Amino acid sequence: MSDAADGPVRVVIIDDDALVRTALAMILRDDATIELAGEANDGQTGLDLIARTAPDVVLMDIRMPRLDGLEALAQLMGHPSPPKVIVLTTFDADDYVLRALRGGASGFLLKHTPPVAIVQAVHKVAAGEHMLSPTVTAQLIARLGADEPEAQHVLDARSLADTLTSREREVAIAVGQGKVNAQIAEELYLSMATVKAHVSRIMVKLQATNRVQIANRIHDAGLT
Repeated sequence: MSDAADGPVRVVIIDDDALVRTALAMILRDDATIELAGEANDGQTGLDLIARTAPDVVLMDIRMPRLDGLEALAQLMGHPSPPKVIVLTTFDADDYVLRALRGGASGFLLKHTPPVAIVQAVHKVAAGEHMLSPTVTAQLIARLGADEPEAQHVLDARSLADTLTSREREVAIAVGQGKVNAQIAEELYLSMATVKAHVSRIMVKLQATNRVQIANRIHDAGLT
């Protein structure tokens, strides 16, 4: 994979819908800071392509022939230095998306997402951020929280939230509202580096591996 400071972000598209691949390719090629490393129409072909091209970011559909996106994601996450994966979906918050986020995906995009937002998402995950759509954050929180008995997951979330400092709590609440680091920095008068440091500490304290799980914990603790 390339270093973002050394060149463009290299992206692979994996989707069995030729029209979707074509549209995404056109969007990505319009940005000089993104390099399209290749396209594949199923999960197995996609894994082979990733092995050959070593992209930074993969845009991948979930429902595909031969090898679906969930299995392809699981295989990728087993590699020492896997690319960042953005799940492509038609629906806001179905079970496949939740499983993908739990499986290590860095975010998800609805297939009708505006071109500018797609380009922004690619750069965000390439930089190590998790990309969440504010319009579906609430649905994801509700679905994630439904997996545990209510009383226990609420108690656990409150206990974890009590370990946060007041500033970390403010940042965590903003994450729970679907805000990206730039928005949080502006609203709380913090530098981007400070926000990133807070988010990293919040993940540790809340036992979260991504921003979806932060949002889930904050919701269960009654802070949003």
